[in-house]
Amino acid sequence: MTDPSAATPEGRSVIHDLGYRPYTGPRLGQGAIARSLVGTGLRNAFGLGRSGRSKVLPFALLALNLLPAVIVAGVMVLVGLDSLPIGYAEYASTTQVLVGVFVAAQAPVLFSRDLRHGTIALYLARPLGSGTYALARWVSLLGATLVFLVLPVLVLYGAALLSELDVAEQTRDVAVALGLVVLLALSLAGVAGLVASWSTRRGFAVVATIALLLIANGIVTAVQGIAGAEGRPRIGEVTGLFSPYSLYRGLMSAWTGVEAPTPPASTGMELAYVAVLVGLSAACLGALVLRYRRVATS
Repeated sequence: MTDPSAATPEGRSVIHDLGYRPYTGPRLGQGAIARSLVGTGLRNAFGLGRSGRSKVLPFALLALNLLPAVIVAGVMVLVGLDSLPIGYAEYASTTQVLVGVFVAAQAPVLFSRDLRHGTIALYLARPLGSGTYALARWVSLLGATLVFLVLPVLVLYGAALLSELDVAEQTRDVAVALGLVVLLALSLAGVAGLVASWSTRRGFAVVATIALLLIANGIVTAVQGIAGAEGRPRIGEVTGLFSPYSLYRGLMSAWTGVEAPTPPASTGMELAYVAVLVGLSAACLGALVLRYRRVATS
């Protein structure tokens, strides 16, 4: 056995310089952390940087959502149609089930998982505040939703330009459609993010979000159909205020002329539809920030 006293000539301890140096670079604050969190959240929403199984659902839904637009684009280019078979704004209304499932399935990836595994405590350590965390996660979900909604519109726009349709008219229609899908994405991301932030179980969050978005939309659509058939369009207009999808359809009909059940018939009602969409988004975001402030203090 080696004698410890033999380590030095006089048996004394020695401090070795291992070359460790303190960090002397710039100290990045909440902004840099938030930007990084938004980027990783956007990638995680599509399963990038995660297991292969995590990529299946988001990319399968994205492919299904893009497929009709790709088919329409192919027909436009090969046959040379003089108009688009489906309007830019109408596309999101046609594929609303896919959009709803995508948002419902991916919101828990950004919100519920950190709560379930307890990693939220690490994120909320200084200098990242709870409000910044909530906002960054919401922006990630909003970005993923916009990718899902905007890509088909851009595919259709490219097909229209390749078919030499009127550039000014198509650009104007695309601008209206993009404005509408932004309003829809804001409301969907707000609702799905808020629901997911209250559940540590992904399955519960998915079911609750689908119930709020798709089932509520089905009820509103049924009431609007009955109101239209009974000659009571005013009831249908007011009922349309209770679902993001019916709000979208109403504004789409008012701004593009596409038929929809009991759309807003006056400028005041159109403004009310816009106000409800924006107000719903703002209310959900505010509730999301409050939710994470409570998490941070618990």
